[in-house]
Amino acid sequence: MRSETELRIANCELRISREELCAIRNPRFAIRNSPGFTLLELVMVMTIIVVLAAVSVTSYQHIQSKARETILKEDLRTMRKMIDQYAADKERLPQALDDLVSANYMRDVPPDPITGQKDWVVDMGEDTVSRDGGTGVVDVHSAAAGEGGDGIAYKDY
Repeated sequence: MRSETELRIANCELRISREELCAIRNPRFAIRNSPGFTLLELVMVMTIIVVLAAVSVTSYQHIQSKARETILKEDLRTMRKMIDQYAADKERLPQALDDLVSANYMRDVPPDPITGQKDWVVDMGEDTVSRDGGTGVVDVHSAAAGEGGDGIAYKDY
């Protein structure tokens, strides 16, 4: 005797495979033979995703550190250049970094990219440019502790 499902299929003139008919009759058969993912496959994919995320985070931190060092070097180079230009124009060394700002050589004293503060270490020295003598800002360094990726201390840049 034919089941009701088989009669409906026969009346509509549809063709269905034996496996599909078994899946209709027994849902557990359909679950076992479905084209889904196994737990092992899902665990492997998740492991690969975690490994890639860990590698990308460390790469990002390294790139961020390298960018801070590059900004530090550029800021120091610019401030040293402005000190030299100030000395050539005014015929005396600036007394502080704020003198460069007030004389419009810089808009503002930039913050140290490593510490995030405007805590530059200023080297005062003999003013050899001025006719009157005295002292003034000769050089500027970072106040950050530690060393960069190249092994040189931040204060020695």
